[in-house]
Amino acid sequence: MTTPLGIIAGGGPLPGQVAAAAQAAGRPVFIAGIEGFAELDVLRPFPHKFFRLGAIGAIRQKLRDEGCADLVMIGPVKRPSFLSLRPDTEGAKLLARIGRAAFLGDDGLLAAIVRVLSEDGFRVLGAHDILTDVLAPAGVLTKTVPDAAAMVDIQRGIQVLKIIGAADIGQACVVQQGIVLAVEAVEGTDSMLSRIQAVTRPGPAGVLVKLAKPGQERRADLPTIGAATIRHALEAGLRGVAFEAGGTILANKDLMIAMADAGGVFLIGVQP
Repeated sequence: MTTPLGIIAGGGPLPGQVAAAAQAAGRPVFIAGIEGFAELDVLRPFPHKFFRLGAIGAIRQKLRDEGCADLVMIGPVKRPSFLSLRPDTEGAKLLARIGRAAFLGDDGLLAAIVRVLSEDGFRVLGAHDILTDVLAPAGVLTKTVPDAAAMVDIQRGIQVLKIIGAADIGQACVVQQGIVLAVEAVEGTDSMLSRIQAVTRPGPAGVLVKLAKPGQERRADLPTIGAATIRHALEAGLRGVAFEAGGTILANKDLMIAMADAGGVFLIGVQP
């Protein structure tokens, strides 16, 4: 396919990985990087332009000018307050079309954005449609294997995430000895992990569990775990990380496994 792939890029390495995979398949790309989130070193090798988050109309017009019919939205973007968004004229119209979903949780908002972009003639793809090997497999990926107590904590985390995920609150939590130490909200997984040492109990360490929300729009904001998450989990003193098999993006899986093995923690793909 020779039609350029449009990429709306937030932070982290995945926008570059998606672009490189598309180019390797013979497809040109254009990246619209969100200022303050997308990283210049990641975007530099590819045709790109930076836009402020509220310049929705300008982003959409540039993608059309570049001939992009297919879009991927990838990379974390911290949700702003609407007072600070300052949408351009087309952006304001788009927000009006999104309507009440703009005041829902992240998943409700993202699902509405995907719907509006589809109505405008774009085909929204998931990053996993381009990077076909990034979805987490089932089973243990590391030398360290979770014991029975860790598996009980994982199951407890799954139960908790089904509740908070259904309320569109977060995708991750930490459980230690059956006690929920923290749940993810707007701050994100890595910031949540920074709180763990202050609340850790004596005895076997806790487990990070991360799942897609029930009914989540999987073309946007699939749970993502990368090397930074493993580093934060090690700093928090956790014993392992569990994630949804087939529903979590593993950014740089080989590096993650090497870091986990070096730190003596487990990585496991579960099917909740």
